[in-house]
Amino acid sequence: MNWKKAILHLGVLSAISTATLVAQQAGTISGSVSDTKGTGVPHSTIVLRNETTNAVTKISGDDGGHFSSPVLPEGNYTIEASAPGFALGTKKDVSVSANAPAQVTMALKLGSVTDQVTVEANNSNSVAAQYAPMDGLLEARSARTEVNSSFIQNFSSPVADYTEVMQMTPGVFSINSNGVGLGDAKMFFRGFSDGLYDITFDGIPWNDTNTPSHHSWAFFPSQWLGGVDFDRSPGTASTVGPTPFGGSVNLLSKEMLDVRNIRGGVSYGSFNTILYDGSFESGNFGGETKRNNLQIDVHKMTSDGFQTLNNQSRTAGSLKYQLKFSDTKMLTGFAGVIRLNANTPNIKGPTTAQVAQFGYNYLLQNTDPTQQNYQKYNTYYVPTDFEYVGYKQQLGKGWSLDTKPYTYSYYNAQYYATQPKAGPINTKNCAPVKGVRSCAVDKLNSYRKYGEITSLSKVSKYGVFRTGMWYEWAATNRYQTPSDPLTHTDDVLPNFHEKFWTNSYQPYAEFEYHATPALTLTAGMKWAHYTQDLKQYADNGKTVGDLGGAPYTRHSAGYNSYLPSVDANYRIKSNWSVYGQFSTGSVIPPSSVFDVTGAVVSTLPKPTGAKSYQAGTVIKLRRATLNGDYYYINFDNVYTSSPDPNNPSATSYSQAGSTTAKGIEAEGNLYLYKGLSLYANGTAGSARYSSQSVGGVVNPNYDRWVASTPGNTEGLGLTYQQKYLDFGIFNKRVGSMWNDGGKGSTVINQYVPIDAFNMTNLFFNVTMRKGSFFDQSKLRLSFNNLFDQRGITSLTPALTGPTYKADPGDTLGLLAGRSVTVSFVIGLSPHRE
Repeated sequence: MNWKKAILHLGVLSAISTATLVAQQAGTISGSVSDTKGTGVPHSTIVLRNETTNAVTKISGDDGGHFSSPVLPEGNYTIEASAPGFALGTKKDVSVSANAPAQVTMALKLGSVTDQVTVEANNSNSVAAQYAPMDGLLEARSARTEVNSSFIQNFSSPVADYTEVMQMTPGVFSINSNGVGLGDAKMFFRGFSDGLYDITFDGIPWNDTNTPSHHSWAFFPSQWLGGVDFDRSPGTASTVGPTPFGGSVNLLSKEMLDVRNIRGGVSYGSFNTILYDGSFESGNFGGETKRNNLQIDVHKMTSDGFQTLNNQSRTAGSLKYQLKFSDTKMLTGFAGVIRLNANTPNIKGPTTAQVAQFGYNYLLQNTDPTQQNYQKYNTYYVPTDFEYVGYKQQLGKGWSLDTKPYTYSYYNAQYYATQPKAGPINTKNCAPVKGVRSCAVDKLNSYRKYGEITSLSKVSKYGVFRTGMWYEWAATNRYQTPSDPLTHTDDVLPNFHEKFWTNSYQPYAEFEYHATPALTLTAGMKWAHYTQDLKQYADNGKTVGDLGGAPYTRHSAGYNSYLPSVDANYRIKSNWSVYGQFSTGSVIPPSSVFDVTGAVVSTLPKPTGAKSYQAGTVIKLRRATLNGDYYYINFDNVYTSSPDPNNPSATSYSQAGSTTAKGIEAEGNLYLYKGLSLYANGTAGSARYSSQSVGGVVNPNYDRWVASTPGNTEGLGLTYQQKYLDFGIFNKRVGSMWNDGGKGSTVINQYVPIDAFNMTNLFFNVTMRKGSFFDQSKLRLSFNNLFDQRGITSLTPALTGPTYKADPGDTLGLLAGRSVTVSFVIGLSPHRE
């Protein structure tokens, strides 16, 4: 009887326990996560926290932002929703019971402007947008184009640099006469040349210290790029950098993969170009939480170059690491190192006579050591490194912290020959006479920078407040010393030698006011402060002179700019927006301000400023996207120098008038059928000198065109993208434009006519996609300048006069000839879940 009673008691207890458990676990929570415009946020992380027991349940949303929890105990819950690029969303006191399952809707606000590109790319419900090689942004507050990772990986050459990646964007053109990625290419748009716009990498601005120019071949090859956000405006108050003047080219590192992958590949192409590349993706790892992720890339590239004897060699490696401490705390680190060697001379190209005699691709030779273009007299060695550590944390109550200390360096050691006026290069002509007749130059431009970008943001029901500061310190050493190329013996006195130290500060504040669910208004102010302390050494008279017998002179300069911005974005529909913007930018003066006799400057120049007005629209339909804009920009020209009337031995600087740039831009993508899309963009505009007088004197260049500003450009691309196959053919036409004349010309601007030219590139890729042991294995075929177009892209005239006259001594920039590259990559994903 005892055992029968025991069984009965156990049965009763089991029934009671089951009934209690059912009563406790009788409810669910379901709902959706969207942005403020109602677009679902895919794959968001939802944390359900029982407010009584603190028990946590974590789930993920689907592609459309919807989620549903497992059965939960009855009670009140706090729900936290998070996604990359958004501020944390929280709802408290959500009641769960058996009779009333909870339904919630979470609307997340953007927590960081820099994350906007990734956010919108993931959220788009437009098939045309998802297949577009580049596209606009519905959240845009200015003219912006996003170049996605698919275009970089499938529709650009494996040896490309960032200028080639940007080539197809509206209004942009970039020329590298030695072939794709095989030289220091420069980029132009809207009348702005290199040095008149910011370039950033993961939000960090980088540039030379003596003048804010960039080096496409020495930093950030395409192997390191995951996308580009191209903002053709000075940006908002939170856009930091030395030249937020004409726009910002924001390079983005690659996203981290969730699964492990190992890739190794080799590419071989025209001009004996060879690229070896190996990469490793760790995927998420580290115990049960798997909060770590590691990405490594190493590659080696060598090439003879399209131009004769213009050899190139690049060895590079990058590492990116992420540690996710929690859903609200993340650490990111990046390091990249490049070693570059080249034979590129310090000339802009061959002359017309040399091309006629030796061929279209002529540049250097190794047969006549008496000439400047003798290969052994021209060498480049450029090592660089770039590192940062980024930390992001959501502090609670809507506050978020984002801080990113960084450092990078550039060391350009160049040696190049110069043709003596007395005749050929020989022992007699190159012997130093008063230290100025050597026939080569030993050149160094080196700097190391340390900086930090810190921002705080507060998300509230009214909008997003942002404040922060960019600070940077740099030390620079530069010289150019005459040298004998026959013996590599430097002269005692340099052409110039300077060391200087710079400090840059840019504190800012802006508020993004969400006036209605459809209307966003943003206004802000930035203070740009820049100081420079210089130490210039006595030289042979080409720059500062003998300084009265002193070994060097010291001086300093400080510059300030107040840069306001205001913009609006109105969402007419969830897939259609319009925007308007007024923004201001500036360019800091270079160190050459003090490159005058005695280094005596009585009146410093002011920072060159720009005022930009833009309005545009972005629409994303199911099968078509379209965005267009109108811009009007008034910006200052480079200042002029003159003797100080009160001190003839001193130099005074004054503003040199202004320029007006205006035009229209448009781009769109049409999804045709089953992965087939047609992409097109076009621009029409002008950039002209708009000051009728400068310094009380009639301006001879009034209403003339700014150099390297085509009146129109057109881009056209046809792509086919399916699971394993990517095919694309792209054509870029650059309309006619002008180059400037020499210093002796009566009229400097709008002097040399440059005819229109175009290039066609074709790409074919077969890739093993996710789900395969050989994930990311690829066969890649690239054609650049498919039809082998020949054309003059720039010209420096040999003669001066009131009008341009062609001469055999004209120096030419030319389109590189056709190149073909074949790549084979083996990818392995040995541990897939």
